[in-house]
Amino acid sequence: MELGPYARVTTAVAPFVAASALRMMFGKSRKTRLLLSISVIWFAVNVLLAPYATGVQQDISKLGSIFH
Repeated sequence: MELGPYARVTTAVAPFVAASALRMMFGKSRKTRLLLSISVIWFAVNVLLAPYATGVQQDISKLGSIFH
């Protein structure tokens, strides 16, 4: 299943927006800081690895065909 470009952006941005909203609602606590940190890392990984997504999918399919 391949995600479209808007779905990829949504999966990268949605956790950050949700963590930011929780931090605004509940204030600065250890849990909200942790959620915000994880969501920033998730966003960065998604943005940095996005150009390689199609190549990685092709490599995975090649590996699957080799072992099957």
